[in-house]
Amino acid sequence: MQLTLAQVQAATGAQFLAGAAGETNITGWSIDSRSAAPGDLFFAIKGERLDGHAFVNTVLSQGAAAAVVSEPVPGAKGPLLLVKDTLEALHSLAHWARRRWARQIVAITGSAGKTSTKDIIAALLAVRHRVGKTVGNFNNHIGLPLSILRLPADSQVAVLEMGMNHAGEIRQLVSIAEPNHGVITNVGYAHIENFSSIEGVAAAKRELIEGIPGVAILNADDPLVAAFAPTHKGRTLTYGFAASSEIRAENAEIAADHATFTVQGVRFETSLSGRHSVSNILAGIAVAGIFGVQPCELVQAVAALAPGKMRGERKVWRGATVLNDSYNSNPEAARNMLDVLRTEPAQRRIAVLGEMRELGQMSEQLHSQLGEYAVRAGIDVVIGIHGAAHFLVESAVKAGAPCSAAFFFDQPEAAGDFLKDFVKSGDAILFKGSRGTQVETALARMES
Repeated sequence: MQLTLAQVQAATGAQFLAGAAGETNITGWSIDSRSAAPGDLFFAIKGERLDGHAFVNTVLSQGAAAAVVSEPVPGAKGPLLLVKDTLEALHSLAHWARRRWARQIVAITGSAGKTSTKDIIAALLAVRHRVGKTVGNFNNHIGLPLSILRLPADSQVAVLEMGMNHAGEIRQLVSIAEPNHGVITNVGYAHIENFSSIEGVAAAKRELIEGIPGVAILNADDPLVAAFAPTHKGRTLTYGFAASSEIRAENAEIAADHATFTVQGVRFETSLSGRHSVSNILAGIAVAGIFGVQPCELVQAVAALAPGKMRGERKVWRGATVLNDSYNSNPEAARNMLDVLRTEPAQRRIAVLGEMRELGQMSEQLHSQLGEYAVRAGIDVVIGIHGAAHFLVESAVKAGAPCSAAFFFDQPEAAGDFLKDFVKSGDAILFKGSRGTQVETALARMES
C-alpha cells in the first residue's frame, strides 16, 4: 500500500516534527535499518536488545521518507513523526489501512504448517483472484501489521499468517487484521513452555475463529481442531482424510516425492512430500471454494506447487537424496518429516534432528518420544544437534538403535563435518530443527 505522511498522521495521531510534509508519499514500510529502502517509513521500535531510535539517522541518510519515533532524535536530518508508542502506532496504522483497503482477508494459524498452508492457499486463490499474502513468516505482533501495510493495493483478497507463543496474541492480531475467514491447521506442542497443557495451546489457537464473521475452516483430522466447530457462530467447513470431512482426500497415494488424491471426483497430483502436505492442499481447496474456485479449476495450480526455502526442499548430493526441512521444527512437524523420510527408497535413512525449542518442562519427554518414533519409523541413523536433542539420541538407543547409528553433536558445524564422510551414495538424509539450532549449517558444512 502507498500512503501519505498526512494519512499516517491521521491514523496514528502523530505530531509532525522536523521537516515533515503531509503530502510526502510512503512507498514502503520498515522496522529494520538493514533492509530499509528509499521511500520507506521507518518505525523506531524499542526491542529487548535494540532500540530502533539508534538507527533513525542511518535510515534517513539511506533515503527513508520519514521515521516514526517516541522520543526526539538528536541531529535527525529528515522528517520525524512523534508518537507515544511506536509499536502501538504501527498497530493503529495497520488497522486503519486494513479498513481502508476493505477487502476479504483469510487468516491462518496452527502449530505446524502455517507458512506452507498460507502459500498454498494464496497460490490456489490466484487461479481467479489477485492475491496479497504474508511474505515469509511475518506473523507476529510486528510482522502482521507490516504484512498488511505491504499488501498490493490492487489485491482482491489477502492471505495472512498468524503465529503465537502466549494466550491472547492471536486475539490481538485478529483485532488488527479483522479477518473474514480463519483456517486452523492443527494443535500441537509448539510453544508449550508458555502453557500448562495442550488444551491451553488449543484455546489460544481457537482465538482466531471466536469473532470472525465468515467461515471457520478446520482440520477434521485433528480432534482438538475439529472440536472448535461449536464455538464458531458462523459457518464451519472441514477438510482432511476423515470420513466426516467436507473437503476430503480420497484414494490417496502418497510416495516419497509426490502424492495423488481425489477431491469431489477431481484427481490431483502434487510434488510436495507427505500426508501433511496433502492436508495443507486440502485447506487450500476448501478456501478456494469459499471464493468460488471449484476443484476442477485447481488441478494445474496444485501440480505447480513447490516447497518453500528450507521447507521440504529436495535435491541430490553425491548420489544421496537430501531433504532440507531445516527452517523450523516442533514435535508434530518433525514426525511428519520422519514419515516422509521413511518412504524414501534408500540404502540408509538418516535423520539429522536439531533441538526443538520452546518446549519448557516437556522438552525432555518430547525429544525422547521423537527419538523413539524415529526408530519405530525405520530410520537407520539418528543424529541430534544441540541441547535437548541428546534426549532423542539416548531414547533412540533405548528403542533399539545401535550405538553406531546414533550420534549427538553440540554444534551443527561438527555434525556437518561428520556427515561429509559418513553419508554415502544411495542414502536419504533429512535435516530438521528449530530456527535457533541452525541445522542448515550442518547441511552447508556437509556439502562444502
